[in-house]
Amino acid sequence: MKLEWIQHLIILPVLLPLLCGALLILVNESRHQFKFFVNLTSVLLQLAVAIVLIQLTDSEQWLDGIGVYLAANWSAPFGISLIADRLAAMMLLLTAVLATAALLYSMMRWSRIGVHFHTLFQFLLMGINGAFLTHDLFNLFVFFEVMLAASYGLVLHGYNTARIRAGMQYIAINLAASLLFLIGVALIYASTGTLNMADLAARIPQVDANDLVFLKIGVAVLAIAFLVKSAMWPLGFWLPTTYAAASPPVTAMLVLMTKVGAYVILRLWLLIFSPDAGAVAGYGYDALLWGGMATIVFGAAGMLASEGLGRMAGYGAIVSSGTLLAVIGYGQASLVTAGLYYLLGSTMAMAAFVLLIELVERIRSPGANMLALTMEAFAIEEKPEETAGVGIPGALAFLGLAFAGCALIIAGLPPLSGFVAKFGLFHALLHPDASNIVISSTTWALMTLIVLSGLAAIISLMRFGVRTFWASGAIASPRLHLSEVLPISALLLLCVILTVQAGPVFAYLERTSNDLHKPSQYIDRVISEPAVPNASANGGRP
Repeated sequence: MKLEWIQHLIILPVLLPLLCGALLILVNESRHQFKFFVNLTSVLLQLAVAIVLIQLTDSEQWLDGIGVYLAANWSAPFGISLIADRLAAMMLLLTAVLATAALLYSMMRWSRIGVHFHTLFQFLLMGINGAFLTHDLFNLFVFFEVMLAASYGLVLHGYNTARIRAGMQYIAINLAASLLFLIGVALIYASTGTLNMADLAARIPQVDANDLVFLKIGVAVLAIAFLVKSAMWPLGFWLPTTYAAASPPVTAMLVLMTKVGAYVILRLWLLIFSPDAGAVAGYGYDALLWGGMATIVFGAAGMLASEGLGRMAGYGAIVSSGTLLAVIGYGQASLVTAGLYYLLGSTMAMAAFVLLIELVERIRSPGANMLALTMEAFAIEEKPEETAGVGIPGALAFLGLAFAGCALIIAGLPPLSGFVAKFGLFHALLHPDASNIVISSTTWALMTLIVLSGLAAIISLMRFGVRTFWASGAIASPRLHLSEVLPISALLLLCVILTVQAGPVFAYLERTSNDLHKPSQYIDRVISEPAVPNASANGGRP
């Protein structure tokens, strides 16, 4: 047996940004175009690798559709394992798509207002990709720290007073979460003797009662670290301020980073707290469900109370995270399928929305905004003027249509992917996987919150849209660059494609969900992956 070349593709999403980021450190900051070209090349290669990994995992070229890469040729659980399955490949593709959009948007302005933007951007991708691929809790901590360290620099990039204030809060919160992460990992290792996820899931049923207490405490502490990143209430208070202060391309990547925490919770909870986990089967699911529902309420209220688009986007991301956490906590395979579809559509739509914010702000003036608020508060009637059939400038037409598209998806209104996602969630909730399951009041409460959060989103977004595009009087057409229009258009187009191709996408996500709900298959695949024999001559393990 020898290692096939396609297995090396698993490590490329980590290796490519690492090498590219290190290379870009050596390039002088004055060479903006060269650094951008190298950065973009790396991102496009990561996009190509993610597409190939999706094909490999879904065609089951690897056994059970799971590719295993043993770093240093040490078998699990002793060595470092990188795992590519349908879920990891999907998240890698989503990361590459958002990274491409954010990088293109930053080309003309945002990548030039500070130093080492491109290096930090690549290291951020390295951390995110590594978190999706790693199968070891300690290495997950390492990749989280790489991701967070890069994000600290990016949040402060092109610093101003508001950005520094929000950045310091962001750094302090995440440093505290990192400490909790490390404490949780230590407690889990002390109680089980392993940090490999598959080995951990296999050992949990045999853990004695005394160690089980430490295991539960360690998992709870670890979960807090993930939930801070997922912005679960009351741990997500930092997110709206950070979203409003960071530059648009960085905020687009922060949208994805909130999903990293949800991804890890989905991966861990379905693996180690499955029905085969013995005394800890289903541990924490109720907390995720009710915490997710509380997060939806918090996010919806925040959207209604927000006047600025930046904070509105932040609370919208909180609603999205709360919905995903509630889906995980509900503990139903078909609901996870719809939840993954919701994750794809909502993440791309929110990323497009935060990129659009800065363009919309170019046509808003403080005076016009104050006038609109005053007229609304005192019910002042404005006498309509005679129209002479003046055409809408192209830039304003794009901003208006893009804003409407983002609003429809975020609020979950037909006919775009947001509506399809929520329809899928409701269908799964009303049609449980087992026929003997009774629809409970919790189900109706979750459905009600999802509907009300959509209503809150459309009210707040329509209010802002009316004030901006209708109540501001004559507005000048802004100057837009192709590199700013193209990423937003591409993300919204992908949401349209996600709607049109909902059938094939749901079929893929159903296979993904089924795999996640077969932990024994996953454990056997990882633990049984053999090291490559006769590798000692190359410095590997014999």
